[in-house]
Amino acid sequence: MRSPLRMLIGSGFALGLFVSACSRPPQYDLVIANGRVMDPASQVDAVRNIGVLGGKIVAISEGKLQGRETLNAEGYVVSPGFIDLHAHGQTTGDLQIKARDGVTTALDLEAGVYPVAGWYRAMEGKAPLNYGATVGHIAARFAAFHPDIEVGHWAINRSKVASLGAMPAGSNKVASEKELSAMEQAIRQGLDEGGLGIGFGINYTPAANQSEIEAMFRVAAERKVPAFVHTRAFGIAAIREAIDTAKKTGASLHIVHVGSSAIGDMKEVLELIDSNKAAGMDLTTEVYPYIAASTTLESAMFDPGWQDNLKINYGDLAWAATGERLNQESFDRYRKEGGWVIIYMMKDENVEQAIAHAGIMIASDGVPFVDGKGHPRGAGTFARVLGLYCREKKLLSLMDALGKMTVIPAQRMEGHVPSMKRKGRLSVGADADITVFDPKTVIDRATFDEPTTPSAGIPHVLVNGVFVVRDGGIVEDARPGRPVRVE
Repeated sequence: MRSPLRMLIGSGFALGLFVSACSRPPQYDLVIANGRVMDPASQVDAVRNIGVLGGKIVAISEGKLQGRETLNAEGYVVSPGFIDLHAHGQTTGDLQIKARDGVTTALDLEAGVYPVAGWYRAMEGKAPLNYGATVGHIAARFAAFHPDIEVGHWAINRSKVASLGAMPAGSNKVASEKELSAMEQAIRQGLDEGGLGIGFGINYTPAANQSEIEAMFRVAAERKVPAFVHTRAFGIAAIREAIDTAKKTGASLHIVHVGSSAIGDMKEVLELIDSNKAAGMDLTTEVYPYIAASTTLESAMFDPGWQDNLKINYGDLAWAATGERLNQESFDRYRKEGGWVIIYMMKDENVEQAIAHAGIMIASDGVPFVDGKGHPRGAGTFARVLGLYCREKKLLSLMDALGKMTVIPAQRMEGHVPSMKRKGRLSVGADADITVFDPKTVIDRATFDEPTTPSAGIPHVLVNGVFVVRDGGIVEDARPGRPVRVE
């Protein structure tokens, strides 16, 4: 039995340890101090201090925190890092440009990739941002028809497809049972390797008939992953086709870039989406804040009949490399060469309607930059929404705008990708993907003439607790991006 004196000494020693521990402030890798913390998930909008340790947010406090390093964010908004669900540009340089726009996670969910495992391996150690992709129906289809060509990442390996000529079988030939089986096997393999769903560009594979698309949707439903779909054409009829196919098969559906997908049918399309969601359908969509689209001229989107599909003509196309507007002669010449065009096909009022609509996410559809040329959406989407459409045009509140860039995209993914529950939020336990911006000055500066110009008013961006943008400049050697995949 312990003596009273020994018990007292022991208790005093324990108490001393407790007091010592309480009097010693916790140490964090980084403290972001005095910022206006805005977290759409919790609707917190208040001055707080954030403690980051080991790549995680471990403290959010009204009181002071002590860290090995402190960033004074007074006068700035501190928000969750922006999540871009539609980011084709996946080179290190493309992702660094996105970082200057506040993006911390960039996923290619529309075109996707195939083979999946090889693509993820190729990204290791090269990514300043978190990265991931679906298994792509387009690439899997080309693999079935052209087994000697590995498309890989569809948006980047364009030369391989262009070499097949203007009407490759992968886009323009109806699949046999053998080819359908090969596609289904490729998609299942890609999902086994961690693909984030199935990506479709049906407009780019016009020979993929309804029965083929339905078969692939059934795989998505069976594996409980969404179908991310660029519809067969533009306007409400094609969007209704995708919705009806998803309802028939039980697949979750995400319609990409509703601004261009709906074109002039925006009001009716939004009503269609809302009514199906209200009826219990798992259905989402996204928009980018520009009136021009972009794709490659050699693609099947410009097969004969494109004017009726896009509801435009030659003069509405601009060759991205030079900015020149096309005519029939230059269209034919450049189509044989292959390359990116800017497509002026939308109206401001329709894009604005989508941006302001509840629940619609912001996503860039940013294509790879080639020799500094391309579409400015890859550099300025998120700052453009915050600066032009939120602050200047007042189409939506700052909190609502941030929700469309953070927690809503995270929620779209977290049902089948549990790691996304740690993204898009400023909360204890969340990944330290954080964007610090000035709400008074944030704005896009990228233009169609200078599309890689970085956004202004975003001085600091952290990915997994590591600065990728600091004091307004890119941290050149920072590669803290981690793969996002289905485990």
